[in-house]
Amino acid sequence: MTEHSYKRHIAKTITWRTVGTLDTILLSWIISGNPLTGLKIGIAEVVTKMLLYYLHERIWFKFEVKNSHKRHIAKTITWRFVGTMDTMVLAWLITGNPLTGMQIGFAEVVTKMMLYYFHERLWYKIHYGLDKRKEKNDKQHSSSSI
Repeated sequence: MTEHSYKRHIAKTITWRTVGTLDTILLSWIISGNPLTGLKIGIAEVVTKMLLYYLHERIWFKFEVKNSHKRHIAKTITWRFVGTMDTMVLAWLITGNPLTGMQIGFAEVVTKMMLYYFHERLWYKIHYGLDKRKEKNDKQHSSSSI
């Protein structure tokens, strides 16, 4: 495990949190009918979700799953479970209404799973922080062009 992998996981954490926060703010606003509530929930999630996402990335880094599609689907499901629980609790605490928390959390299941899957696919194509994968791909491209 190189130091580069830590940088990669931090970069993935930041990009995902940006996408996820915007989605949470929008959904929370629509469901609660209050843009301020959407902002409060979205801002609270920035802290909790970045920590949880980073830990999720570190755990998944240790698993060897060869098929990238299966890996991305499994990561999508495990992350969505963690993320949904966090959203439900935060929305409940902020609105004071457990039903609102559940509505926001369940709405996110659909939007966030799609967004997360595409985020994973994009990051799979980016070699930042993966020196060995980049070196392997560079060697394959140089040998195929000979």
